[in-house]
Amino acid sequence: MSIIKNKIHQYYNSLANTYDQERFENSYGIYIDQQERHFLNSFFSEKQLGAILDLGCGTGRFMNFATHGVDFSQEMLMVTQKKFPQKKLCIGEISGIPFTENFDCIFSFHVIMHQSKEETYSFLNECHKKLNKNGVLIFDYPTKTRKKKSFSAEHWHGNNSFTETEMYTIIKGDWKILKTIGILFFPIHRIPEKYRRLFLALDIIICKTFLKQWASYTILVIEKK
Repeated sequence: MSIIKNKIHQYYNSLANTYDQERFENSYGIYIDQQERHFLNSFFSEKQLGAILDLGCGTGRFMNFATHGVDFSQEMLMVTQKKFPQKKLCIGEISGIPFTENFDCIFSFHVIMHQSKEETYSFLNECHKKLNKNGVLIFDYPTKTRKKKSFSAEHWHGNNSFTETEMYTIIKGDWKILKTIGILFFPIHRIPEKYRRLFLALDIIICKTFLKQWASYTILVIEKK
């Protein structure tokens, strides 16, 4: 394991028992969770899918949408297993999915942002291999129009970002683009906590329009060719 991967691994192992509380039980985390969950509810209500993998499932925030889960933090997976004892979980990496079966859908949230550009290519190649014909991949990435910093080994957390053109160039040839939406258009961390929830519905609407290119994150839905 490289130094940077080891650092990330230790970081998430140490956070496992308090991750949900610290990240998604405050007003900022709830705001993001509700926006992402709104998208997933909408997507899966329109699709009849069999095997669904949450790649980088962490503590299982979205495991209710999936049949299988992969994470490289054993501590995170232990938390997920307690929540979803019936789900199939396995330790692994985004560039090395450990399950033998293929999937109809793979989704991965808040993962690519922490990887290098090279690891992003590996992630896309691995997902392409592990999807069934016309299988769908869903993932998010920081939008470079809002995030100017690039990846560095010393400051890995959240430093991998793309423009729309850059991402489309990477996926060209192997994937068909089905949909893109934005996440977190408003700088909600700068808005007083008691008012944040009032912006959610408008944020969801704006992130479906041309203004999505200025949202903090982009969710990309692509189909395997």
